Amino acid sequence: MAMLEVKDLNVYYGVIQAIKGVSFSVDEGEVIALIGANGAGKTTILHTVTGLVAPKSGSIIFEGKVITKVPAHKIVSLGMAHVPEGRRVFAQLSVLQNLKMGAFTRKDKDEVEHTLEAVYRRFPRLEERRNQLAGTLSGGEQQMLAMGRALMSKPRIILMDEPSMGLSPILVDEIFDIIRSVSAGGTTVLLVEQNAKKALGIADRAYVLETGTIVKEGVASQLLEDDAIRKAYLGE
Repeated sequence: MAMLEVKDLNVYYGVIQAIKGVSFSVDEGEVIALIGANGAGKTTILHTVTGLVAPKSGSIIFEGKVITKVPAHKIVSLGMAHVPEGRRVFAQLSVLQNLKMGAFTRKDKDEVEHTLEAVYRRFPRLEERRNQLAGTLSGGEQQMLAMGRALMSKPRIILMDEPSMGLSPILVDEIFDIIRSVSAGGTTVLLVEQNAKKALGIADRAYVLETGTIVKEGVASQLLEDDAIRKAYLGE
């Protein structure tokens, strides 16, 4: 059984259909990439899966439980975390306060402290800047904070939306190394990313989205070698 299963998802914004009958699955331990051009519907899918947008029809099943109509805050407590596009850190709060916000569904303070120590080990810069206001961090540091905040909920699966957006090539490499380490640590990853080459380079499987429809799917390494994909998304 798949950890996450999306079946025949249809999403509208008013009269405009943004997602058209999309189905895909994510198995435990996988890194799955959703790639596609701007406006293809990638972010809408993540927002729908995490309860921020209500679908017109279709179903979302997480670890055997239908979560299609479950509110976003309850989905977090089920073991799903979302790193939103544009990072969305709480600019007027400190790094530490932002991280603790990520653990709002957890009651055991000792366990939260253990998770915080683990996040600091993964992101040493966040520990160095723990008392700094989040809004004063660089773009790369804010991305690390958004990822660290999501990990504070101890998720079984983490959904990442455009983690490399607006970052320098060196920082992009660093962020993708972190995604690899998150996956190696046992957290399943669903990755939405415009940098198709990077995404396919770390994913197990991938789905290609065009105007709200999945047009291709397969093993990521094979899609990297696909001439149509290379031409459309890799600039080759």
